[in-house]
Amino acid sequence: MDYPVVVKIGGSLMDYLDPILDALHRQGLPVLIVPGGGRFADLVGETGISGDAAHWMAIAAMEQMGWYIASKGVSPVTHLKVPDRVEVLLPYTLLRSADPLPHSWDVTSDTISAWIASRLSLTLILLKSVDGIRSGGILQDHVTRDIPTDDVDPCFIRYVIDSKVKTIVINGRTPGRLELLLEGRRVPGTTIGF
Repeated sequence: MDYPVVVKIGGSLMDYLDPILDALHRQGLPVLIVPGGGRFADLVGETGISGDAAHWMAIAAMEQMGWYIASKGVSPVTHLKVPDRVEVLLPYTLLRSADPLPHSWDVTSDTISAWIASRLSLTLILLKSVDGIRSGGILQDHVTRDIPTDDVDPCFIRYVIDSKVKTIVINGRTPGRLELLLEGRRVPGTTIGF
């Protein structure tokens, strides 16, 4: 695997954050963390609003999750740059300025992390609470076209393929899996488009 990388930490992994951050620090590799919205984004969804307000509130939720990650000793950054250590992106100001994606619940932190990886020309590791992308109940080892799935947002796969972002989706809850991947070993998960 080439480094640096972008690592998107899904909001569903909020309760498993310490082992993930420990693994990233132990490896000592340059990583830009993109935070999911987690419980903060869930609250936005519960309001029932949509459109621009929901979009920017969800981005603000990612920012809150980013600050939560920063509170655990990770350096926060607010602009796009290739990392030289483990850093977490606080995305609100960047995305307000660039505004690159549709304002829809079909675009979540999954596609936002793909946009960030694309802009930096880096590999994306998507950490989820599932072993990879499933379609029709079957775990996909490799995806080369858009397929139906509930494991990522509806725009993600198409965006990754169209933007040629080297992407690997793995389970962030499985002990040791992230470390093995960062060491360049093959692990269970889904690769997209390469």
